[in-house]
Amino acid sequence: MNRNISAIYNFPPELMKLAEQAEENCQAAFRRIEGVAEYCGAKVLKAFSDNRVSEPCFYGSTGYGYGDIGRETIDKVFAQVLGTEDALVRFNFVSGTHALSTALFGVLRTGDRLVAVTGKPYDTLEEVIGIAGEPGNGSLKDYGVEYSQVDLLPDGTPDYDRITEAVKGAKVAYIQRSRGYSLRPAFTVADIEKMVQAIRKGSSDAVIMVDNCYGEFVEEREPTEVGADIIIGSLIKNAGGGIARTGGYIAGRADLVELCSYRLTCVGMGKEVGCTLGMNREMLLGLFFAPDVVAAALKTSAFASELFSLMGFECSPRKDDPRGDIITAVCLRDEQRLTAFCRGIQKGAPIDSFVTPEPWDMPGYTDQVIMAAGAFTMGASIELSADAPIREPFAVWMQGGITYTSGKLGVMLAAQEMTEAGLV
Repeated sequence: MNRNISAIYNFPPELMKLAEQAEENCQAAFRRIEGVAEYCGAKVLKAFSDNRVSEPCFYGSTGYGYGDIGRETIDKVFAQVLGTEDALVRFNFVSGTHALSTALFGVLRTGDRLVAVTGKPYDTLEEVIGIAGEPGNGSLKDYGVEYSQVDLLPDGTPDYDRITEAVKGAKVAYIQRSRGYSLRPAFTVADIEKMVQAIRKGSSDAVIMVDNCYGEFVEEREPTEVGADIIIGSLIKNAGGGIARTGGYIAGRADLVELCSYRLTCVGMGKEVGCTLGMNREMLLGLFFAPDVVAAALKTSAFASELFSLMGFECSPRKDDPRGDIITAVCLRDEQRLTAFCRGIQKGAPIDSFVTPEPWDMPGYTDQVIMAAGAFTMGASIELSADAPIREPFAVWMQGGITYTSGKLGVMLAAQEMTEAGLV
C-alpha cells in the first residue's frame, strides 16, 4: 500500500497500519481471484472471436429492429460465455428483478407450482410472486400460480432432503445464488450442483431456474454448467462490467429462452424484434471488461472483510471463504455504526461524494433502506456501494468496486467515518 495516500485522505496512522495488515493477509485470496479472472477472460475472448464480433455489431437499429446483427451476435456471445444453448440479452430489461419477473411469467402457467428451494427470495420479488402486495396487482398468484418454499437450515445451508420432496410436481425450482438481505453464505456453483442433484431426485422435468445476480465470473463455472436450465442476471451488476448503463439477460435452454422472449415482446415475435438504439457497443464492451471488473470487486470485498474483521466486526464471507458472489456483509450491531459506514462509502464515491445517505421508504422493500452509492450508472451494484434495511442485526451489504484502488479507498473511508464518530 502506498503510504502517501494518507496525506490525500488524512487517514490516521492506526487505520493505515490496519489496512496494510489486511491487504497483506489477503494476498493468497487475491491470487486465487486473479486466476479465476484470467480463465473467465479467456472464455469471453474466445466467444468474441468464435462469433465474429465486428464493428457492424456496434451499429444500432430503430423501429422494429429486424435483422439487427449486433443484437443477434450479443445473444450468441453471452450464450457461449455462460455455457447455454441460447440467451436473451436486452437493454430494455430495466433491472435484474425485471429480467427475473420476465423469466417467471415466461415459463409458468395457471395451475403451475413455483418452489423456492433457497428460502424466501429477494425482497423485490415478493410482489411479483404474490406473497406481498395487494391482490389483483397482476402477480403470479393472481394468475393462479402456486408458491411454496423450502427454508434453509439454521446454518444457512440448503435442506437437500426437503428439496427433493418439495419439488415433486413443481414446474419451476427456483434458486437464489446471492444472499439478499440475509447473513447466509452466497451459494457457490458446487452448492448449486448439489441442489440440482437434489431437485432431480424429486423431479426429472422441473425447470431449474437460478437468480445469478452478483454471481457471474466469481467462479470459473456458471450454474448452467452444472445442470441449471436457465439463469438470469442484470447488466448493471457483474455481467455489464461497469460499462453497460442498463439491461439484463436470460440464458439457458433454447425453448425456455424463447418462451421468455415472448413475454418480453409478444408471442410469435419474441427475439426477432427489438431495436437496439446504439446500445450494442457498451453491452459488448462491458462483457469484455467484466471478468477483470468482477475481480476488482472481489478483491475489494475480501479487503473489506479482513479490515473490518481486524476491527472486531463479524464479516461474511471471510477473506479465505469460498465466494459465490461479490458481496460482503458486515454486522455492525447498531444503527449509528450502520449509517456512519454508509456515509464513509459515499465519501469514497467518484460521483455524488458530497451527498449524505439517509434511510428512506424504497419501493419494493418492507423496511426503510439506506443506500450509499455514487456511481457512473445509477444503481450499478458492480460499482462500489453499500446498502441495508434498517433492522436487526444492523448489518450492511457492500458490493462492487470497478477498480481495486477506488474500492479499497472507499472501504477505508467507511472505517475512518466510524472511527471519527467514536463508534469503533
